Amino acid sequence: MSHLDIELQQLKAETIKMWTLVNLQLNKGKESLLNLDKDLAREVILSERRVNAYELKLDRDCENIFALFNPVAVDLRFVLAVLKINNNLERTGDIAEGIAKFVINVDHNFDKQLLELTRAVEMYEAAINMMNETLQAFDQENTAIARKVFQQDELLDDINIKANAVIADYIRNHPECIESALYLLSIIRKLERVGDQAKNVAEEIIFYIEAKVLKHRSIVEKNKK
Repeated sequence: MSHLDIELQQLKAETIKMWTLVNLQLNKGKESLLNLDKDLAREVILSERRVNAYELKLDRDCENIFALFNPVAVDLRFVLAVLKINNNLERTGDIAEGIAKFVINVDHNFDKQLLELTRAVEMYEAAINMMNETLQAFDQENTAIARKVFQQDELLDDINIKANAVIADYIRNHPECIESALYLLSIIRKLERVGDQAKNVAEEIIFYIEAKVLKHRSIVEKNKK
């Protein structure tokens, strides 16, 4: 095994560690939301420092590989993909931190009826599943798993679009719950962004394995018609 191969293996292992931490943030965020567990929400916020440290380390590792080994072909695509995935993971960590802050700020448990009407828990579970599947796709170098993420993102988009009307109607009938309802709407917005990050990651996985660029392809195809 060459020195470059060793460096690439280490880069992949460190990326997986960061990914696992971000996914843990999302899981803890969901539990803190359901149980209004503010201590758990604080754990999510504190762990964001570790995510940021991973981001800086991975950036340096990628720069060193470029400088020392001048990778080509699939090795080059892998390092380029890790650079972008690293950024997506850091943003996902920021989103999880933002959700945790909403949980800390709210005064009362979120109404279970509102959670059901907005499908917020279903959305949260789908977002977590998307991140878990992209991690599995990256670890196993499996583009079939990565492609599953695109359809799941459509579910998150649908729930997000419908949330405005659902929450507006709920506020009209429960004016005493305006604050928690608006916090929940903000959480739904953030979960939609988790879906976007997962989709971006899936595109990068497909790029480095298959040498196919999917980003903006649907827009280009639409303009050709």
